[in-house]
Amino acid sequence: MSGTSRGTSTTSGYTLARVLGIKFQEHDEDAHQHEDPFAGGESMFSNLTSRNSLDRPPTASEWLHDQLPSQADAVGYLKSLFPCISWLPHYNLQWLAGDVVAGITAGAVLVPQGMAYASLANLPPQYGLYSSFVGPLTYWIFGTSKDISLGPVAVLSTVVGTVVADLGVTNGDIPPNVVATGFSIMAGSLVLVFGTFRLGWLVDLISITSLSAFMTGSAITIGASQLPSLFGITSFSNRDAAYRVIVNTLKHLNEAKLDATLGLTALLFLYLIRYTLTKAAERWPNNKRVIFFLNTMRTVFVILLYTMVSWVINKGREEPVIRVLGVVPKGFESIGVPPLPSTIVSRLCSHLPAAVIVMIVEHIAISKSFGRVNNYTVDPSQEMVAIGMANLLGTLFGAYSSTGSFSRTAIQSKAGVRTPASGLVSASVVLLATYLLTDAFYYIPNAVLAAVIIHAVGDLITPPSTLYQFWRVSPLEVFIFFIGVFLSIFSQIEDGLYATVCISAVVLLYRILKARGRFLGQVKVHSVLGDHVIGDNHRQLVGHYGTFEERSEIAARNIYLPLDHDDGSNSEVELGHPYPGIFIYRFSEGLNYPSANFALEYLTNYVYSNTRRTSPETFERRGDRPWSSPGQQRPGKLREEPSHEQKPTLKAIILDFSSVNNADITSVQRLIDVRNVLDVYAAPGVVDWHFACINNRWTRRALAAGGFGTPTMPRDGVPHRWKSIFSVAEIGGKDSAAAVAEANTLKQDPSAMAQRPLDEETVEAVAVVESWEDDDEGPTPGSQAKGLGKSPQHAHGRKGAIISGLAHPLFHVDLTSAVQSAIANVEARLEAKSSL
Repeated sequence: MSGTSRGTSTTSGYTLARVLGIKFQEHDEDAHQHEDPFAGGESMFSNLTSRNSLDRPPTASEWLHDQLPSQADAVGYLKSLFPCISWLPHYNLQWLAGDVVAGITAGAVLVPQGMAYASLANLPPQYGLYSSFVGPLTYWIFGTSKDISLGPVAVLSTVVGTVVADLGVTNGDIPPNVVATGFSIMAGSLVLVFGTFRLGWLVDLISITSLSAFMTGSAITIGASQLPSLFGITSFSNRDAAYRVIVNTLKHLNEAKLDATLGLTALLFLYLIRYTLTKAAERWPNNKRVIFFLNTMRTVFVILLYTMVSWVINKGREEPVIRVLGVVPKGFESIGVPPLPSTIVSRLCSHLPAAVIVMIVEHIAISKSFGRVNNYTVDPSQEMVAIGMANLLGTLFGAYSSTGSFSRTAIQSKAGVRTPASGLVSASVVLLATYLLTDAFYYIPNAVLAAVIIHAVGDLITPPSTLYQFWRVSPLEVFIFFIGVFLSIFSQIEDGLYATVCISAVVLLYRILKARGRFLGQVKVHSVLGDHVIGDNHRQLVGHYGTFEERSEIAARNIYLPLDHDDGSNSEVELGHPYPGIFIYRFSEGLNYPSANFALEYLTNYVYSNTRRTSPETFERRGDRPWSSPGQQRPGKLREEPSHEQKPTLKAIILDFSSVNNADITSVQRLIDVRNVLDVYAAPGVVDWHFACINNRWTRRALAAGGFGTPTMPRDGVPHRWKSIFSVAEIGGKDSAAAVAEANTLKQDPSAMAQRPLDEETVEAVAVVESWEDDDEGPTPGSQAKGLGKSPQHAHGRKGAIISGLAHPLFHVDLTSAVQSAIANVEARLEAKSSL
């Protein structure tokens, strides 16, 4: 019944195809299979049918089946949304001890940083505490990194501050916290969607150059914005471009107040403590862990110290002498569903790209870095889910946008964090501070908070040593880096980010568009260890280099290098085409619709300049000359120059597809166009198109659909028997080459045979070696090929399997077989002509 229905379906499909004028290529091949003069060949494999599993092309239904998730995939996906399921059941007291210590350490740093970063976001300090609480509280459920500390960060807070300032001008009736929470809803939702659909690969679109330039420009901009607070100057805005803030600060230095003394000494104190304790850790390595905790607490210590100084100075005064943080409400004042006025949604959308990029790239870059250091894997897509959920749930508590922090992550990692559950401890510390320490926060000097921010963002600046490494790798990208930094300083940090991303994309696209590929030449080489030529491995010494030995020549192999030595190979090595009129071309950046035109134009021009026409082009009348043909031609005059007579005619082109993963319609059509042009150029001869190292079944199918992979029909009426050269791999077992080699070694060394008992496979292999030695001529390639798949007695111990299919003999596994096939068939064609 199923066969009947399949037959009916097939018949209906053929009928519909005839109506639409569609021709099935498979039927055309079947119809001409026995008419093709090349079908016979000289290999035993020519007698095999081409309809086997190796020649079966991939189908659309097969591709669709691979894309659809199975039931196990669906269950695995649901589990992956909650990574805590995998490690929570194994939680133990040793992990708890590490998480408590790391959580308390990070939480103690998180409290002052959160309040300081809230000022960057143009928000009251309590909103920094809200963000500091929700991030660590939720991350352990959805995150895949044990080290990351999720919460407010300087760069993202600055982006939020820009949004609040931008909308505050036109929507003064909307409170800043409403703008910030609304922005967090939109950004968090977008990141959550990316993570849910597993789009973590989007992070790879942002280059390290763009990220480094953005972080450096942001650090300089943030540091500049804190200069007025550091000096106690309030006569101008700190939201202008970084260079303007610096210039205005210098102009108004005479307005500096007592705040400058506290701010500058606090900043100096922070760097002095870090330097001193770092040197102390090097001098007393046994106390390194204790010194580390003292070093991480320097921010807390400085804030406590200067808060006490501020309390002494301002005690009993109605108006503080120095600017202080002020009243910080106790507890959570903004719990509830946050409002999102429709009037600000459209204005928020223009700021989303920068915020989303900062959220994703900074967080995942940090988590991946610490994952590599601590030997575990981070899932970028799931990290997006964690970021999105933290930002969405945070709005219920009044929090603004947050992401992973580099400084706090480093502190947690060095403090010995064991699992993401340390975030619960950090959240508890923030919760206690929000309810119990708000009264003490009143006297924190703003200048000291500015010093804390400047000290924190200083580590984000790319050091000169890193820039030097960038220069060694790619000088062009160093210029892109400086463009991003300058735009961040002289315009806005978002402009610097967009510029570097766009320029990097343009450079990448240009490289793809202008990827011309390389023409390869052939050279014979030996593998030399010391002064001996070796065989397949370093233990197999086959001869002394420098003296002619037949065994050494057998061990030689052909390799293929760019003719222009642009790959850095030794220019003294003489390279040449493997055969006159045969060219080997390797694509350097793949073959797709942007690069196909330039790469194949370069191929065509090179072939024109290094060959001559098979039949000279003549014009009987002047009017017959095409307008695009150069020069005035007289009737019957050859168009070729005399120097062209020394050049060969075009016979075959070998394309190395090792760098090509997929071939699209445009690239295949361009290949067809070039083939048609070169067929006219080589007429009445033919051009064979060989393809080596095709790594994708869909690429093979695309080329076959374009008519490639099979020999070209002769135009001169001189057919020849096509020589099909296949790559055959030996199958293991008693018939393998390894067993034969071992038997040969044992036979030559009787003592080794006596010391080692032979198994059944080795005994049969020894018999094979003996049968070879009895044959004066030895095993010929033809005799080995005829015996493939047979028993050892009849096949000299060889059992082989074809690596690729038989239907397309011009698709080769490697360049060596492609070159052999091209030369063999060019010579066979010449022999067929000479025999007439």
